[in-house]
Amino acid sequence: MAGNERAAGAGQGAGRRVSDDEKARAATIFDVARLAGVSHQTVSRVLNDLPNVRPATRARVEQAIKQLRYVPSPAARALVTRRTRTLGLIVTGAPDYGPSSTALHFNEAARDARYSVITASMLETDAASLRSTAELLVRQNVEAIVLIAAQRAALDALDGIELGVPVVAVASEDRGSMHRVWLDQYAGARLAVGHLIELGHREIRHVSGPTNAMDGAERVRGWAAELGEHGLPAREPLVGDWSPGSGYVHGRTLAEDREMTAVFVSNDQMALGVIHALAEAGRSVPGDVSVVGFDDIPEAEFFAPPLTTVRQDFVELGRDAMAGVLAVLGDDDRMPAPRVPDLIVRASTAPLGDAAPSAPSSASSKSGSRAAVSS
Repeated sequence: MAGNERAAGAGQGAGRRVSDDEKARAATIFDVARLAGVSHQTVSRVLNDLPNVRPATRARVEQAIKQLRYVPSPAARALVTRRTRTLGLIVTGAPDYGPSSTALHFNEAARDARYSVITASMLETDAASLRSTAELLVRQNVEAIVLIAAQRAALDALDGIELGVPVVAVASEDRGSMHRVWLDQYAGARLAVGHLIELGHREIRHVSGPTNAMDGAERVRGWAAELGEHGLPAREPLVGDWSPGSGYVHGRTLAEDREMTAVFVSNDQMALGVIHALAEAGRSVPGDVSVVGFDDIPEAEFFAPPLTTVRQDFVELGRDAMAGVLAVLGDDDRMPAPRVPDLIVRASTAPLGDAAPSAPSSASSKSGSRAAVSS
């Protein structure tokens, strides 16, 4: 390589005058190579920050890039590496806090790793549309696709489809044909219910997410398992749609249930509706009913009362998705381990028969995740 650089660079360099023709059109990788006195392969190595480029050569190339105002294209990057450093991201379902935050931090992690991302957001997740979107991304020469899937139909649509690129799913359920990263919804639900049981509650109802939501299904499973381990009844969940309005509707029903003393709600927005309905019915939180949510959205600590909830680290989940991409592109199937959420104890839970906020909880015996306490 060094010999080629010397030969190409004889009598040339970044100090060469840029012609009017070069200024009049968009610069190419070959223009940069000609101005810097190197091969286009060397320019590509500099663009992709690859080793085995002498510092002086790298400086000449960078100066030529600056002088020509060259903006590298994916095709130019692929000349040597045969890689576009472009990823596809498909986000399915409503733009709720969790998926949106995960997508944001995936994009940031991709940028830090010097990848660009083509994003497709889909409210509906019918199989034909999802497959068409994935195929379109493949035609855009993406190296991998990340699928943030709220509903199992999204996983089913791509399960077993040969796209020619790896798929990393951010999803609570497993599909053998896909790599996966996820937060442990089951363990998080057990933390929430275990906290209520520690406070003395025995009649613990559940407001769940939609039946087709994978996260919601795992939380139902964790709620029932924790109750069952303590010999407590798991009455039929009230199925919501993630909105405060559905929480409010179910909260009005729960307000009439005088045996119930605690509610585990499958997300914070529905918990807000439940608390509002209970207050309207004259049942105080936490004096009469303790309420635990899930997600720890930014507004949760400002609810009245501040909400005890299960915190999901969507920042790390987005980063894990990118780590998963780097793993599969590096021929390494060792995906990031699932993360267990944290219990955040605030003022919406209290010991049975006690209107005072609950005391700090000790480390969970189920997952080892330490409960945090927030005022």
